[in-house]
Amino acid sequence: MPNNLFQQAKNAVSSLANMQGQASQQEKQAAHNAVQSAYADCSPEEKQQLQQLEQQLKTKNQSS
Repeated sequence: MPNNLFQQAKNAVSSLANMQGQASQQEKQAAHNAVQSAYADCSPEEKQQLQQLEQQLKTKNQSS
């Protein structure tokens, strides 16, 4: 069964990355919340990917 929260987190971070510095604080927070929610029900492999997504968010937040 696919993890919808995990997929939503991936989509949110991807969408944020495509905005190239034009994301609002609300959009950044939504992506962060999606990642945090996905941790609740993820496999070890997904957890690793979520950690990478979090790192992307941190990098994105520092650059904008």
